[in-house]
Amino acid sequence: MRTAIALAATIALAGGGVTATADRASAAPVTPNPISEAGTAAIKGSAKDKFQVYSRSDEAVRYTRTYDGLRVYAGDLVIRTKNGKVTGTSVGLKAPLSLSTKPSVTAASARATSAAAFTGKITSTGTPELFVDASSGIGKLAWETVFSGWRPDGQTPSKLHVIVDARTGKLVGSFDEIESVAGTGNSLYSGPVAIETTAGDTGFSLTDPVRGGGYTCDMGNRTSGTCAVFTDDDNIWGTGANADRASAAIDAHFGAATTFDYFTNVHGRNGIFGNGTGVPSRVHYGSAYVNAFWDGAQMTYGDGTGNAKPLVALDVAGHEMSHGVTENVVPGGLTYSGEPGGLNEATSDIFGSMVEFYANSTTDPGDYDIGEKIDIRGTGAPLRYMYNPALDGSSHSCWSTTTKNVDVHYSSGVANHFFFDLAEGSGVTAFGTSPLCGTAAPVTGIGRDKAAAIWFRALDNYFISSTTYAQARGYSLSAATDLYGFCSTEYKAVEAAWTAVNVAGDDFCSAGNDFSLALDATSVSLDPGASSTVTLSTTAVNGDPEQVTFSAGTTPTGVTVSFDPPTVTAGEPTTITVTAAEGTSRSSAPITITATAPSVTRAAALTVSVNSAAGCTASNDTDVTIPDNTTVTSTVTLTDCAAAAASTSSTVEVHIVHTYIGDLVVTLLAPDGTAYVLHNRAGGSTDNINQTYTVNLATEPPNGDWTLRVQDAASADTGRIDTWSLSL
Repeated sequence: MRTAIALAATIALAGGGVTATADRASAAPVTPNPISEAGTAAIKGSAKDKFQVYSRSDEAVRYTRTYDGLRVYAGDLVIRTKNGKVTGTSVGLKAPLSLSTKPSVTAASARATSAAAFTGKITSTGTPELFVDASSGIGKLAWETVFSGWRPDGQTPSKLHVIVDARTGKLVGSFDEIESVAGTGNSLYSGPVAIETTAGDTGFSLTDPVRGGGYTCDMGNRTSGTCAVFTDDDNIWGTGANADRASAAIDAHFGAATTFDYFTNVHGRNGIFGNGTGVPSRVHYGSAYVNAFWDGAQMTYGDGTGNAKPLVALDVAGHEMSHGVTENVVPGGLTYSGEPGGLNEATSDIFGSMVEFYANSTTDPGDYDIGEKIDIRGTGAPLRYMYNPALDGSSHSCWSTTTKNVDVHYSSGVANHFFFDLAEGSGVTAFGTSPLCGTAAPVTGIGRDKAAAIWFRALDNYFISSTTYAQARGYSLSAATDLYGFCSTEYKAVEAAWTAVNVAGDDFCSAGNDFSLALDATSVSLDPGASSTVTLSTTAVNGDPEQVTFSAGTTPTGVTVSFDPPTVTAGEPTTITVTAAEGTSRSSAPITITATAPSVTRAAALTVSVNSAAGCTASNDTDVTIPDNTTVTSTVTLTDCAAAAASTSSTVEVHIVHTYIGDLVVTLLAPDGTAYVLHNRAGGSTDNINQTYTVNLATEPPNGDWTLRVQDAASADTGRIDTWSLSL
């Protein structure tokens, strides 16, 4: 939830109209005004909203949003135009904001609650900021507190943003701003390379005068203090061996220059930050530090196990600096959790690999393995495999409803797999065998250059901070249309590649006016007497945007569906509200959502699941400390569940704060003592478990004591059970 930088004009909605006011950087309102042309319904605007221009191109304007003076996280939007006419929008909100901005929880209380989420040593604590958290599509008042310090290893810096509900005081979530992987120069991994340096009175410094003054410096195997810029007498740097400290510096310097050149020469972006500024690179950081990270301003590389394997490989450099591109293109970046977080990580894997191909090195040739040179696990295996992400044992190769629940480095697998198929095709390739998901048809690749162009355009002109996989499919199809034409070979390849990784949608090509549909979630789950909302995006894909009217097909007894607004212009979203009346029976069924325009009709399937009645659910939010090599438990009791037995699709939602979840065994114990293992020492060094497990409990009577048992089976890392819930 990084604070977005506000640029240029501020636009306010007042009394149902739209006005524009200029700040000190602009002497006059922006004209023409895309906000006015799009209309308040399309941008989910309210009278208390104000909009600030974040970036502008000939084809799109990005905005950030405030509500009643408060920053709105995930309130960003994109308005696309052509010849002065609005052609579409990307909006994350499901409905206009309508909430009180008076907190029930004090800043001091929120800060105290937030501190418990930090694992390691805190060195400074920021002032809690009151803001509107709209990451779910619905605005909620929250406090954000930023803690700076060190992770438990004592070497990895941390800048942890912790979110607390300003009404209830409950911890909502957190993310770390520090994103990490776990002359002539002779580099460690890329061989002899040409580099740019700066001549001085007594020699040369490793400062690049061609690419915005980016420099490479030596941390001296410390984690703080001065970083000394490398110097040399004869402008011949390093030996290609780790014993010469300049060798790793050359890899880092070359990586920064190559990444800068890739984005500038291939995508027309002026370096990482978009303004021509170079990137500082710090090498030899910490002692035996097995990590590399991007902190929003610079690159930092450790020397690996035994200080013998510096993490300065080219694809690692390209990956980490691509985080810098993403967070500067999209205000605050793609949200670093759930599906947006997976897309964030995949974007860095994609462009990290493309940087490697761009370098065209015979020593480190391009491939679709991530981090294959640094051997971070000590097994010789890469960190990730784009052609078959599941090979690492944790990543998702195919999208499923659980993809949003896994670590972002693993949910990234879906987009990585999509990109590989789009570029190289499915099946046996020169880089590895790419499997298909389900019954999907084989994919013929269009080449990595076209695939990368489509992905960058989708990022640059369509993605917003809350983009999901379903939306990414629609956005990348629109990007393919922009670059290569509607229903072109490239367009059809994008369709096929998404289908091949189980991100489904309409596959169509037609003449005349046409549009596509994308649900931000293909399923909803709700309790009797409750409602749930889903955003349905429309994208004009051919011809002129037409009016689109929505309707729902047959629904389960007790379930109703409504649309707000019921009619939009293609390119605008609608919010679907699904309501289950009191007493509605447990059920799960697909509902057909139909969108009708004068020229064409499209449909999407939304699966609606009505949960058990309240007596068949329970939760426990009492924290339970998990010491080293210890087993702890947390119990809930059901007494009023009327069902004869639990179901085949009971769910257990678990939230555990713990570094290195590979230490943990998590088990559900039924009232009769039967054990159901949910998590068995998987996930390695990943931090925290935030996952919903589906369990067949059909043989279990529902009432009695249900226990979550957590065993810490190794030394060094500790944590706590935060919350867990059971739905039978």
